[in-house]
Amino acid sequence: MANTLVEMFRMKDIRKRILFTFAILAVTRVGAILPIPGINPGVVLSYFETNSNSFTEYLNFFSGGAFANFSIFMLGVMPYISTQIIMQLLMLVIPSLKKLAQDPQGSKKVQQYTRYGAIVVSAIQSLAASVYASSIPGAIAIGRVPFTIVAMITVTAGSMTMVWLGEKITDKGVGNGISLLIFAGIVARIPSASYQMVRSIQLGVLNPVSLIVVIVMFFFVVALVVYEEKGQRKIPVQYSRRVVGRRMYGSQSSYIPFKINPSGVIPVIFASTLLSFPLQLGYNSNIGWLRAVADFLNPQGAPYLIIYTLLIIAFAFFYTQVSLNPIEMAKNIRDNGGSIPGVRNEKLEEYLTKVLNRIVLPGAVFLAFIALIPTLIQMFFNFPASVAMLFGGTSLIILVGVDLETMRQLDGMMKMHHHDGFVDAKKRRLKKF
Repeated sequence: MANTLVEMFRMKDIRKRILFTFAILAVTRVGAILPIPGINPGVVLSYFETNSNSFTEYLNFFSGGAFANFSIFMLGVMPYISTQIIMQLLMLVIPSLKKLAQDPQGSKKVQQYTRYGAIVVSAIQSLAASVYASSIPGAIAIGRVPFTIVAMITVTAGSMTMVWLGEKITDKGVGNGISLLIFAGIVARIPSASYQMVRSIQLGVLNPVSLIVVIVMFFFVVALVVYEEKGQRKIPVQYSRRVVGRRMYGSQSSYIPFKINPSGVIPVIFASTLLSFPLQLGYNSNIGWLRAVADFLNPQGAPYLIIYTLLIIAFAFFYTQVSLNPIEMAKNIRDNGGSIPGVRNEKLEEYLTKVLNRIVLPGAVFLAFIALIPTLIQMFFNFPASVAMLFGGTSLIILVGVDLETMRQLDGMMKMHHHDGFVDAKKRRLKKF
């Protein structure tokens, strides 16, 4: 694999894409430490060092520590993801919107609507963040009204800049840009979380034996996530002879690969982002019912865990139905003269739907279980919140999922240049160093 890495950097276009991706990620990390104009960074830093809680750690987890810095990128890409969820749900309710999204030109309009919606969501969340800042004694260095206006403009612009940078990575870099920004934020938390873990052991807050147990669990869960991400069921498809123009094509066999988890990390990101929205609006709010909602959705409470689990399962089914539509798949099979052995043609939709549901349900339950690991670690092993989230399931699913997807893309690019990629074609697994 070492030779593969060397060959990869020798290819000019791949090298440019990789360096471009790293450059954009470096820009986002700089933006994560630049404070909002009018904020007192020292006061905010001291406040979060002594008043850290599950809510702030939860938001820091997805922003790479930018929230605790009250930086221009403090919201990250969460408003954009929240708007994407809303648009996907609206497509189920409004058939004309779904039809518009299926058209190549219409999809650009839907994407534009999503960006406009993300601006609105960013403005609302930045307003909530400014209210939260005003509750910290001495955090605001200017008047409250000017600070609120400046914060809303700056944070909204920062969030949309993050979205733009993510799209640039997708177009000119390597991997999915939005997912890589979240990936980079989680990786950026590793040094501080490791330091906090060592300090907790020195102060006697954390038992070293518990740490060893959690580390063993960590590697076990990583292996499970990789196994689950690569697992698939192959549906055999037989194509009969057909005439195209003046040429006759003989019968051939193929298969449809159904992954155990077709939606990847999307359900976890969607569920986490959706639940973070009411938390941001309600935490330290003066509005009674918003504060009650935020208290009800305490990340360590039973209601939050139940809703979180149900949302992950629901989004897994929803995203699978959108990306792998059994009706369209059955239509394509019939149009190309194909059939599934042992299944009548008029029953193809029913059969594919049945197989998908049987695959997606255990995959979604597995995702939900992995995502609950941070809370279990905090409850049973007394781990600090930042360390528990780093060792926990959500971070592992995102890290492993994004890493595998990026490596697949690099593998495809290298094979286009007639080079061996990261995957051993014979053994169908990653090459060893």
